[in-house]
Amino acid sequence: MRIIKGEVPGVNRLIRHTADISKEAKKRLKWFDYYQANGNNARLTCRHFDISPDTFYHWKKRYNPHNLKTLEDYTHRPHHVRRPTWSIEMAEAVLRLREEYPRWGKEKLAILLQREGICLSVSMIGRILKNLKDRGILKEPRSNFISARKRQKKRPYAIRKPKDYIAKNPGDIVEVDTLDIRPLPGIILKQFTARDIVSRWDVIKASSTATASAAKHFIDTLLQRMPFPIKSIQVDGGSEFQDTFEETCKQYGINLFVLPPRSPKLNGHVERAQRTHTEEFYEITNSSFELSELNQQLQQWEIIYNTIRPHQSLHYLTPKQFLEQNHKSIKRRDVSGIT
Repeated sequence: MRIIKGEVPGVNRLIRHTADISKEAKKRLKWFDYYQANGNNARLTCRHFDISPDTFYHWKKRYNPHNLKTLEDYTHRPHHVRRPTWSIEMAEAVLRLREEYPRWGKEKLAILLQREGICLSVSMIGRILKNLKDRGILKEPRSNFISARKRQKKRPYAIRKPKDYIAKNPGDIVEVDTLDIRPLPGIILKQFTARDIVSRWDVIKASSTATASAAKHFIDTLLQRMPFPIKSIQVDGGSEFQDTFEETCKQYGINLFVLPPRSPKLNGHVERAQRTHTEEFYEITNSSFELSELNQQLQQWEIIYNTIRPHQSLHYLTPKQFLEQNHKSIKRRDVSGIT
């Protein structure tokens, strides 16, 4: 039998089928099979598997072909672990005060201990508290759910947008938000704005109030003016996007995604749209701001925005041109003639 560098031919193959090793260990085993099959060329192996020579030689030093467990990850825990430096009396003092004042943090406990003549650093008190919790000695009290903080109302239909949900086609995510319009002192109107994040197609409509009923009627406008089916709508946690608005989305089979609190940046497309409509329409309009007249002018501006205005984010195409060039397969309505 021919022996090469102390290794029996086929031994790796035999052990691979019998040894219970992890995925990472099997990956490292491939390094050394390739290394032996290519004349023990370490540089070639490193280039082939895109690993550093230091990494390869580190595992080569550990590798034993008769024991593939040597290719497993190993603990980096130091041999000598830092031992607690506090006494039992100190731990008991911290435990006593924390149980008496369960909502007080380590900084406050440090002050109370100083008053008793026990000088402990804030960081040491923190380590003592963690140690007591890990050992199950210190148990936090159960909350009775009475809080001054306003709790979010449980939504019957709306959910957080799943992390793996990505908008690829027009209508996959349409962001909706409201804009305050203050043309005169004491007069406040609300504009509902919707933006499709793929095509940048916008639908806008003014209302006297931002109620759930007004938001519900905006869905009908949205379905009429968007030239493609709407799969999902994304809104913030405003009251206008609850109750009847939520029921209407469910009725039409439209997914409703609600943002976490205080996170308007997650609706960044429609937030940017609000700025555009403010600068390019409201700041130069000569409207009387009577609601019916304003909505007629907004509709005309909407047509200009979607079919005439070049969009930098679309490489200076209009949303209509973008749809015609990139999403021909989507069934669309002709909305260019809306008046």
